[in-house]
Amino acid sequence: MLLDVAFMVDANPLPGAAAVARAAEAIGFAALWAPETAHNPFLPLTIAAEHTSCIGLGTAVAIAFPRSPMVTAQIAWDLAAFAQGRFMLGLGTQVRAHIERRFSASFDQPVERLRDYILALRAIWQSFQGNGRLNYRGQFYQHTLMSPFFNPGRIDYPEIPIYIAGVNPRLAQLAGELCDGFNAHPLNSAKYLREQLRPQIVAGASKAGRDPAACKLAGSPLVVSGPDRATTERMRAFARQQIAFYGSTPTYRPVLECHGWGEVGERLSQLATQQRWAEMSALVSDEMLATFAVEAGPTELGAALRERYAGLLDRFALYMPFVPGQMDDFWRRLVHDVMG
Repeated sequence: MLLDVAFMVDANPLPGAAAVARAAEAIGFAALWAPETAHNPFLPLTIAAEHTSCIGLGTAVAIAFPRSPMVTAQIAWDLAAFAQGRFMLGLGTQVRAHIERRFSASFDQPVERLRDYILALRAIWQSFQGNGRLNYRGQFYQHTLMSPFFNPGRIDYPEIPIYIAGVNPRLAQLAGELCDGFNAHPLNSAKYLREQLRPQIVAGASKAGRDPAACKLAGSPLVVSGPDRATTERMRAFARQQIAFYGSTPTYRPVLECHGWGEVGERLSQLATQQRWAEMSALVSDEMLATFAVEAGPTELGAALRERYAGLLDRFALYMPFVPGQMDDFWRRLVHDVMG
């Protein structure tokens, strides 16, 4: 397995992007991923590319539908060239409310739309590389004009890996069919990965005549691990909050239903609708916490992660912040224990 790391999601990553990237590369992480929450994911990766030489760089994830495939294709092309082949494009659909009400974009038929989006990207990249006239005519996207003035031209690293993210089996099947990787949602379990996502990736790959191993399964496990009781308890409380928050979203209900906790998800949704946020964590039982989070001491965490996810995840980034200069010994040991 490969151990990745993510930029902090609760702060503007731009001011510290260079320092985080250099520190992550020095510790030995396989890749550095940038999310799209309150900030653009491509900008810190541009800084990171300038200040590193070997660590992978990816979006986890960039929201696809608010951007034209042409816009995303151009950004990814420039980053792939600048990072000398280290850039990975991670795409996500988000959920209907955010796409329609926050971004004012279209969300209908999201799986089919994302398939069309990916095919459009690859057609555009082919035209950038000089491999034929741009003439993509898909179900949702049409790109039929590319004059030399607007073509960025050939690069040395045109095969840009595409990862998509999601929870439901249809997106996992699409990843197996077309993509280089699938980012599982942080609300997942070994059972859900084994019984739902992995088989769908294999099904999609078989449909397309691909080797299933060509699509890597990545994840961001919740963990509870601290140097003392107080830290451990804070992390345990945070994990409960995140499980409750994600579990309240109907889109993620299948993960709970896989374990027979669909009714808990319905109750969480009701509390969220009523904005009774403080009451939600109490519905997350110890069994649920142990299922959706990995709890182990700092020196045992690597072994615990390998035990749970060996054969299921090809790469993962812990659902916790990496801050240069804080817990560096913890991260070095974890990289060593996971990656060898």
